[in-house]
Amino acid sequence: MKSNKTTKPALQDVKVHVRLKLAALWTSLMFCYIYGDYFGLFQPGNLQDMLKGRMGPLGPTTQGVLLGTSALLAVPGLMIFLSLVMKPVINRAANIVLGLLYTAVMLVSMPGAWWFYLFLGAIEIVLSLLIVWYAWRWPRDAAQ
Repeated sequence: MKSNKTTKPALQDVKVHVRLKLAALWTSLMFCYIYGDYFGLFQPGNLQDMLKGRMGPLGPTTQGVLLGTSALLAVPGLMIFLSLVMKPVINRAANIVLGLLYTAVMLVSMPGAWWFYLFLGAIEIVLSLLIVWYAWRWPRDAAQ
């Protein structure tokens, strides 16, 4: 008896370079930050506080506070590009340090937060720890 089954070739699994993995992780992390901040605007009282010139636990809206928060939120966007172009030794160190820093930022900002923020925060922690993990395990050159 002849079988009518046709065997399909296996799906190709292309090895993705660590630089691309890091850039993708920073991109995902940045999107979670953006959505968390955006959804936070819908919490009762937040828009009124903004109109009064207050930034929640950061206090009065000043140029310094806005510059600091801008710098904090600009790093993930910059790391998307920098993960692709920095020299491996600097790249690895920057991703480990910044991944740990952003993990700490999320852990500090999560207590007492609304569920949506806890959800996104948990994802952000996983993403930032994956950044550290991939950077830590950066492949070595076998020729040396």
